[in-house]
Amino acid sequence: MTASVLVCGSMAFDTIAVFEGRFKEHILADRIQSLSVSFLVPTMRKEFGGCAGNIAYNLKLLGGQPVPVATVGDDAADYIERFNKLQIDTSRLRVMPGTFTAQCFITTDLDDSQIAAFHPGAMELSAQNDLTGAKAAWAIVAPDAKAGMFAHAERLHAAGIPFIFDLGQAMPLFDGADLERMLGLAQVLTVNDYEAGVIEQRTGRSMEQIAARMQAVVVTRGAQGSTLLTEGTTVQVPPVQAAAVVDPTGCGDSHRAGLLYGLTSGWNWLDSCRLANVMGSIKIASRGPQNHAPSRAEIDAQLRAAYGISLPA
Repeated sequence: MTASVLVCGSMAFDTIAVFEGRFKEHILADRIQSLSVSFLVPTMRKEFGGCAGNIAYNLKLLGGQPVPVATVGDDAADYIERFNKLQIDTSRLRVMPGTFTAQCFITTDLDDSQIAAFHPGAMELSAQNDLTGAKAAWAIVAPDAKAGMFAHAERLHAAGIPFIFDLGQAMPLFDGADLERMLGLAQVLTVNDYEAGVIEQRTGRSMEQIAARMQAVVVTRGAQGSTLLTEGTTVQVPPVQAAAVVDPTGCGDSHRAGLLYGLTSGWNWLDSCRLANVMGSIKIASRGPQNHAPSRAEIDAQLRAAYGISLPA
Protein backbone atom coordinates (compact mmCIF):
# COMPACT_ATOMS: atom_id res chain seq x y z
CA MET A 1 0.00 0.00 0.00
CA THR A 2 1.40 3.39 -0.96
CA ALA A 3 1.78 6.25 1.49
CA SER A 4 -0.57 9.23 1.51
CA VAL A 5 -0.25 12.13 -0.91
CA LEU A 6 -1.35 15.69 -0.15
CA VAL A 7 -3.07 17.01 -3.29
CA CYS A 8 -3.17 20.81 -3.01
CA GLY A 9 -5.20 22.66 -5.62
CA SER A 10 -8.66 23.62 -6.74
CA MET A 11 -11.91 21.72 -6.54
CA ALA A 12 -14.54 23.02 -8.91
CA PHE A 13 -17.74 22.38 -10.79
CA ASP A 14 -17.80 22.67 -14.59
CA THR A 15 -21.19 23.38 -16.18
CA ILE A 16 -21.01 22.69 -19.91
CA ALA A 17 -23.82 23.66 -22.27
CA VAL A 18 -24.09 23.11 -26.02
CA PHE A 19 -25.58 25.69 -28.37
CA GLU A 20 -26.83 23.88 -31.47
CA GLY A 21 -25.77 26.65 -33.80
CA ARG A 22 -22.76 28.85 -34.46
CA PHE A 23 -21.83 31.92 -32.43
CA LYS A 24 -20.45 33.69 -35.51
CA GLU A 25 -23.92 33.71 -37.07
CA HIS A 26 -25.38 35.65 -34.12
CA ILE A 27 -22.57 38.02 -33.12
CA LEU A 28 -22.33 41.07 -35.39
CA ALA A 29 -18.82 42.42 -35.65
CA ASP A 30 -20.02 45.99 -36.25
CA ARG A 31 -22.21 45.84 -33.09
CA ILE A 32 -19.63 44.26 -30.78
CA GLN A 33 -19.43 47.42 -28.63
CA SER A 34 -23.05 46.86 -27.53
CA LEU A 35 -23.11 43.08 -27.46
CA SER A 36 -26.29 41.53 -26.08
CA VAL A 37 -26.96 37.93 -27.07
CA SER A 38 -28.71 34.89 -25.64
CA PHE A 39 -28.29 31.28 -26.74
CA LEU A 40 -30.72 28.40 -26.23
CA VAL A 41 -28.76 25.43 -24.84
CA PRO A 42 -30.94 22.28 -24.80
CA THR A 43 -27.97 20.10 -23.79
CA MET A 44 -26.17 20.73 -20.51
CA ARG A 45 -24.13 18.70 -18.05
CA LYS A 46 -22.39 19.37 -14.75
CA GLU A 47 -18.98 17.85 -14.09
CA PHE A 48 -16.89 17.40 -10.97
CA GLY A 49 -13.53 19.03 -11.64
CA GLY A 50 -10.70 21.16 -10.35
CA CYS A 51 -7.07 20.04 -10.35
CA ALA A 52 -7.01 18.68 -6.78
CA GLY A 53 -10.27 16.84 -7.33
CA ASN A 54 -9.14 15.32 -10.63
CA ILE A 55 -5.71 14.24 -9.36
CA ALA A 56 -7.21 12.72 -6.21
CA TYR A 57 -9.81 10.83 -8.26
CA ASN A 58 -7.19 9.30 -10.56
CA LEU A 59 -4.82 8.48 -7.73
CA LYS A 60 -7.62 6.58 -6.00
CA LEU A 61 -8.28 4.59 -9.20
CA LEU A 62 -4.71 3.34 -8.92
CA GLY A 63 -5.12 2.34 -5.28
CA GLY A 64 -3.29 5.34 -3.85
CA GLN A 65 -4.12 7.35 -0.75
CA PRO A 66 -4.86 10.91 -1.92
CA VAL A 67 -5.70 13.63 0.59
CA PRO A 68 -7.13 16.58 -1.38
CA VAL A 69 -6.34 19.96 0.16
CA ALA A 70 -8.82 22.57 -1.06
CA THR A 71 -11.33 25.21 -0.05
CA VAL A 72 -14.91 24.73 -1.20
CA GLY A 73 -18.20 26.56 -0.77
CA ASP A 74 -21.55 25.85 0.86
CA ASP A 75 -22.64 24.10 -2.35
CA ALA A 76 -19.97 21.37 -2.19
CA ALA A 77 -21.97 18.77 -0.25
CA ASP A 78 -22.45 16.49 -3.28
CA TYR A 79 -18.74 16.69 -4.19
CA ILE A 80 -17.69 15.81 -0.64
CA GLU A 81 -20.26 13.00 -0.52
CA ARG A 82 -18.92 11.65 -3.82
CA PHE A 83 -15.39 11.51 -2.45
CA ASN A 84 -16.51 9.94 0.80
CA LYS A 85 -18.24 7.17 -1.20
CA LEU A 86 -15.01 6.66 -3.15
CA GLN A 87 -13.19 6.41 0.20
CA ILE A 88 -11.07 9.46 -0.54
CA ASP A 89 -9.91 11.23 2.62
CA THR A 90 -11.79 14.55 2.84
CA SER A 91 -10.34 15.66 6.18
CA ARG A 92 -8.32 18.45 4.52
CA LEU A 93 -11.23 19.95 2.59
CA ARG A 94 -12.36 23.19 4.19
CA VAL A 95 -15.84 24.59 3.60
CA MET A 96 -15.78 28.41 3.53
CA PRO A 97 -19.22 29.64 4.71
CA GLY A 98 -20.98 32.17 2.53
CA THR A 99 -19.11 31.21 -0.64
CA PHE A 100 -19.65 29.09 -3.73
CA THR A 101 -17.27 26.37 -4.83
CA ALA A 102 -15.14 27.50 -7.76
CA GLN A 103 -16.98 26.91 -11.01
CA CYS A 104 -16.68 27.39 -14.71
CA PHE A 105 -19.63 27.93 -17.03
CA ILE A 106 -18.84 26.95 -20.61
CA THR A 107 -21.06 27.25 -23.68
CA THR A 108 -19.84 25.48 -26.81
CA ASP A 109 -21.22 25.78 -30.34
CA LEU A 110 -21.14 23.44 -33.34
CA ASP A 111 -17.73 24.80 -34.39
CA ASP A 112 -16.33 23.93 -30.93
CA SER A 113 -15.96 27.66 -30.22
CA GLN A 114 -16.39 28.42 -26.54
CA ILE A 115 -17.66 31.23 -24.34
CA ALA A 116 -16.66 30.68 -20.71
CA ALA A 117 -17.00 32.43 -17.38
CA PHE A 118 -15.04 31.39 -14.28
CA HIS A 119 -16.02 32.18 -10.70
CA PRO A 120 -13.17 31.43 -8.23
CA GLY A 121 -15.39 31.54 -5.14
CA ALA A 122 -13.93 29.67 -2.17
CA MET A 123 -10.73 28.96 -4.10
CA GLU A 124 -9.62 32.55 -3.46
CA LEU A 125 -9.36 31.68 0.26
CA SER A 126 -7.20 28.57 -0.17
CA ALA A 127 -4.26 30.11 1.72
CA GLN A 128 -6.39 29.82 4.86
CA ASN A 129 -6.37 26.03 4.62
CA ASP A 130 -3.45 25.44 6.97
CA LEU A 131 -1.36 22.29 6.41
CA THR A 132 0.57 22.57 9.67
CA GLY A 133 1.00 19.11 11.18
CA ALA A 134 0.18 17.23 7.98
CA LYS A 135 2.21 14.14 7.10
CA ALA A 136 2.67 12.56 3.68
CA ALA A 137 5.25 10.81 1.54
CA TRP A 138 4.71 13.25 -1.35
CA ALA A 139 2.55 16.24 -2.22
CA ILE A 140 1.65 18.30 -5.24
CA VAL A 141 0.90 22.01 -5.50
CA ALA A 142 -1.47 22.22 -8.45
CA PRO A 143 -3.28 25.27 -9.91
CA ASP A 144 -5.18 27.22 -7.28
CA ALA A 145 -5.27 30.83 -6.05
CA LYS A 146 -1.73 32.20 -6.23
CA ALA A 147 -1.59 33.03 -2.51
CA GLY A 148 -2.78 29.52 -1.71
CA MET A 149 -0.17 27.89 -3.94
CA PHE A 150 2.62 29.80 -2.21
CA ALA A 151 1.17 29.16 1.26
CA HIS A 152 1.00 25.41 0.61
CA ALA A 153 4.48 25.36 -0.91
CA GLU A 154 6.00 27.18 2.06
CA ARG A 155 4.28 24.89 4.57
CA LEU A 156 5.28 21.72 2.71
CA HIS A 157 8.86 22.94 2.45
CA ALA A 158 8.95 23.74 6.18
CA ALA A 159 7.57 20.27 6.98
CA GLY A 160 10.14 18.54 4.80
CA ILE A 161 7.47 17.00 2.53
CA PRO A 162 8.72 16.76 -1.07
CA PHE A 163 6.31 18.15 -3.62
CA ILE A 164 5.65 18.58 -7.31
CA PHE A 165 4.99 22.07 -8.64
CA ASP A 166 2.35 21.87 -11.38
CA LEU A 167 1.99 25.29 -13.03
CA GLY A 168 -0.92 24.52 -15.39
CA GLN A 169 -3.71 27.07 -15.68
CA ALA A 170 -2.06 29.25 -13.03
CA MET A 171 0.59 30.25 -15.57
CA PRO A 172 -0.71 33.84 -16.11
CA LEU A 173 -0.35 34.54 -12.37
CA PHE A 174 3.38 33.83 -12.12
CA ASP A 175 6.11 36.19 -13.30
CA GLY A 176 9.78 35.25 -13.45
CA ALA A 177 10.47 36.04 -9.80
CA ASP A 178 7.42 34.07 -8.69
CA LEU A 179 8.54 31.07 -10.70
CA GLU A 180 12.06 31.20 -9.30
CA ARG A 181 10.65 31.36 -5.78
CA MET A 182 8.42 28.33 -6.33
CA LEU A 183 11.13 26.34 -8.10
CA GLY A 184 13.38 26.95 -5.10
CA LEU A 185 10.83 25.28 -2.81
CA ALA A 186 9.74 22.33 -5.00
CA GLN A 187 11.57 19.10 -5.78
CA VAL A 188 9.85 18.41 -9.12
CA LEU A 189 8.38 20.53 -11.92
CA THR A 190 5.64 19.21 -14.23
CA VAL A 191 4.54 21.23 -17.27
CA ASN A 192 3.30 20.76 -20.80
CA ASP A 193 5.52 21.80 -23.69
CA TYR A 194 3.90 25.24 -24.05
CA GLU A 195 4.24 25.99 -20.34
CA ALA A 196 7.86 24.89 -20.49
CA GLY A 197 8.53 27.52 -23.14
CA VAL A 198 6.85 30.23 -21.04
CA ILE A 199 8.88 29.30 -17.97
CA GLU A 200 12.11 29.38 -19.97
CA GLN A 201 11.21 32.82 -21.29
CA ARG A 202 10.23 34.26 -17.89
CA THR A 203 13.17 32.81 -15.92
CA GLY A 204 15.84 33.05 -18.59
CA ARG A 205 16.77 29.42 -17.85
CA SER A 206 16.34 26.29 -19.97
CA MET A 207 14.54 23.19 -18.74
CA GLU A 208 17.93 21.49 -18.47
CA GLN A 209 19.23 24.28 -16.25
CA ILE A 210 16.11 24.17 -14.10
CA ALA A 211 16.30 20.37 -13.79
CA ALA A 212 19.93 20.62 -12.59
CA ARG A 213 18.67 22.15 -9.32
CA MET A 214 15.72 19.78 -8.83
CA GLN A 215 15.11 16.06 -8.55
CA ALA A 216 13.34 16.03 -11.90
CA VAL A 217 11.45 17.97 -14.55
CA VAL A 218 8.69 16.26 -16.56
CA VAL A 219 7.41 17.88 -19.77
CA THR A 220 4.30 16.39 -21.36
CA ARG A 221 3.97 16.56 -25.14
CA GLY A 222 0.49 15.19 -25.86
CA ALA A 223 0.51 12.52 -28.54
CA GLN A 224 4.33 12.64 -28.58
CA GLY A 225 4.62 11.29 -25.02
CA SER A 226 6.75 13.12 -22.47
CA THR A 227 10.30 14.17 -21.66
CA LEU A 228 12.00 13.33 -18.37
CA LEU A 229 14.97 15.40 -17.22
CA THR A 230 16.74 14.03 -14.14
CA GLU A 231 20.29 13.56 -12.85
CA GLY A 232 21.77 15.33 -15.85
CA THR A 233 20.05 13.11 -18.42
CA THR A 234 17.15 13.67 -20.81
CA VAL A 235 14.90 10.72 -21.64
CA GLN A 236 12.07 10.69 -24.15
CA VAL A 237 9.19 8.59 -22.80
CA PRO A 238 7.19 7.10 -25.71
CA PRO A 239 3.45 7.82 -25.85
CA VAL A 240 0.63 5.36 -25.27
CA GLN A 241 -1.92 4.98 -28.05
CA ALA A 242 -5.32 6.07 -26.76
CA ALA A 243 -8.39 3.97 -27.54
CA ALA A 244 -10.07 7.19 -28.70
CA VAL A 245 -9.44 10.93 -28.57
CA VAL A 246 -12.61 12.35 -27.04
CA ASP A 247 -11.79 15.08 -24.51
CA PRO A 248 -8.40 16.32 -23.27
CA THR A 249 -9.92 18.00 -20.19
CA GLY A 250 -8.17 16.64 -17.12
CA CYS A 251 -5.51 14.65 -18.99
CA GLY A 252 -2.72 16.56 -17.28
CA ASP A 253 -4.25 15.82 -13.88
CA SER A 254 -4.48 12.11 -14.71
CA HIS A 255 -0.84 12.21 -15.76
CA ARG A 256 0.20 13.80 -12.44
CA ALA A 257 -1.71 11.10 -10.53
CA GLY A 258 0.23 8.36 -12.32
CA LEU A 259 3.52 10.09 -11.58
CA LEU A 260 2.65 10.47 -7.90
CA TYR A 261 1.56 6.85 -7.58
CA GLY A 262 4.84 5.68 -9.05
CA LEU A 263 6.88 7.88 -6.71
CA THR A 264 4.99 6.81 -3.58
CA SER A 265 5.40 3.18 -4.65
CA GLY A 266 9.18 3.56 -4.75
CA TRP A 267 9.45 3.39 -8.54
CA ASN A 268 12.21 5.05 -10.53
CA TRP A 269 11.47 8.22 -12.49
CA LEU A 270 11.18 6.52 -15.88
CA ASP A 271 8.63 3.92 -14.82
CA SER A 272 6.66 6.57 -12.94
CA CYS A 273 6.50 8.64 -16.15
CA ARG A 274 5.40 5.57 -18.09
CA LEU A 275 2.48 5.03 -15.73
CA ALA A 276 1.66 8.74 -16.01
CA ASN A 277 1.45 8.41 -19.81
CA VAL A 278 -0.90 5.45 -19.46
CA MET A 279 -3.21 7.40 -17.15
CA GLY A 280 -3.33 10.32 -19.58
CA SER A 281 -4.20 8.01 -22.47
CA ILE A 282 -7.06 6.44 -20.49
CA LYS A 283 -8.54 9.81 -19.56
CA ILE A 284 -8.55 11.29 -23.08
CA ALA A 285 -10.89 8.52 -24.27
CA SER A 286 -13.64 9.72 -21.90
CA ARG A 287 -15.66 12.95 -21.83
CA GLY A 288 -15.26 14.98 -18.65
CA PRO A 289 -12.43 14.89 -16.09
CA GLN A 290 -13.85 12.25 -13.72
CA ASN A 291 -16.11 9.99 -15.78
CA HIS A 292 -13.56 7.31 -16.69
CA ALA A 293 -13.54 4.41 -14.24
CA PRO A 294 -11.10 1.69 -15.31
CA SER A 295 -10.39 -1.05 -12.79
CA ARG A 296 -6.90 -1.38 -11.40
CA ALA A 297 -6.56 -4.60 -13.42
CA GLU A 298 -7.46 -2.74 -16.62
CA ILE A 299 -4.87 -0.05 -15.89
CA ASP A 300 -2.28 -2.75 -15.19
CA ALA A 301 -3.07 -4.48 -18.48
CA GLN A 302 -2.53 -1.25 -20.43
CA LEU A 303 0.70 -0.57 -18.57
CA ARG A 304 2.03 -4.05 -19.38
CA ALA A 305 0.97 -3.79 -23.02
CA ALA A 306 2.62 -0.39 -23.48
CA TYR A 307 5.80 -0.76 -21.47
CA GLY A 308 6.10 -4.33 -20.16
CA ILE A 309 5.86 -3.35 -16.48
CA SER A 310 3.14 -4.00 -13.90
CA LEU A 311 1.54 -2.12 -11.04
CA PRO A 312 2.79 -3.14 -7.58
CA ALA A 313 0.71 -5.85 -5.90
